[in-house]
Amino acid sequence: MISADADSASHSHVFLGRAHDENARRTMWVMVLTAAMMVAEIVAGLVFGSMALLADGVHMATHAGAFAVSAGAYAFASRHANNPRFTFGTGKVGDLAGFASAIILAFVALGIAVESVLRVLEPQSVAFGQAALVAAVGLAVNLLCALLLAGGSHHRHHPHSHDHHHDHAHSGREAHAAATGDNNLRSAYLHVLADALTSVLAIAALVGGYYLGWWWLDPAVGIVGSAVIACWSWALIRATADVLLDATVPAIERDVREAVEHTGAEVTDLHLWRVGPEACAVIVSVTGAVSGDVIRARLRGVPGLAHVTVEARPTPAGSAARA
Repeated sequence: MISADADSASHSHVFLGRAHDENARRTMWVMVLTAAMMVAEIVAGLVFGSMALLADGVHMATHAGAFAVSAGAYAFASRHANNPRFTFGTGKVGDLAGFASAIILAFVALGIAVESVLRVLEPQSVAFGQAALVAAVGLAVNLLCALLLAGGSHHRHHPHSHDHHHDHAHSGREAHAAATGDNNLRSAYLHVLADALTSVLAIAALVGGYYLGWWWLDPAVGIVGSAVIACWSWALIRATADVLLDATVPAIERDVREAVEHTGAEVTDLHLWRVGPEACAVIVSVTGAVSGDVIRARLRGVPGLAHVTVEARPTPAGSAARA
């Protein structure tokens, strides 16, 4: 028989991260700073003829757009958190926004690579000194943005309390932290670090061109920058696609199996998926002379679980276990 969460008809399905509002504010500030620096770098890149600087500016433009989408996703998730239309809440909206921005970013990376190759084939004059100065300012902004996001990205998330699942245990293991963190904010943090790396490469290329006359360093760095953007895009596509396609979380699934089997029951079917930045849902079918209440109590010790449904069936010689 189905043994679902207590008061399943009325319990909450709000699976937003505990730091949801704080992360939204961090993202908004970073978006403003990034947009301002984006305009400065693109204008300077066009004026001084620097492909590396222009590439970094365009990269920051994708940041600004991505942060705008992310901020909108945070707002939408909060506004519709209790909307019954969304069966498992709006905790995955940030992953949807991240997936969309990653697709666009992949095309941007391709465009930068093509333009950089054209600059190699047809060199253009570059005002190395001026461009390097603007790139240095861009790097400073990148590092400031990284600091703003670091507090949320490195914050140790703990499963959010719900009416139906109050006492999660916390193992502190990195596997669970990675599996249940705010994927949207973590991706933004890594994206800013990647942009900072691109700025460092741009400065190195411009300084090399100024002092050594290596004009080819500038477009070469544009190519390297496009590769960095492409790698970040691919990583974000994979991470968010896993969530959107309800891929299981191996570390938590393993612990669920171990917790159930510790009661003496046997797992016959198990479905586990992400429903929010810090929350997973699980539907598990078991056989054995163990009640659903006992199994649910055991599963409360598994970090990251926020919604549990148990189907307990009797062994051939036993009777049905009911919650």
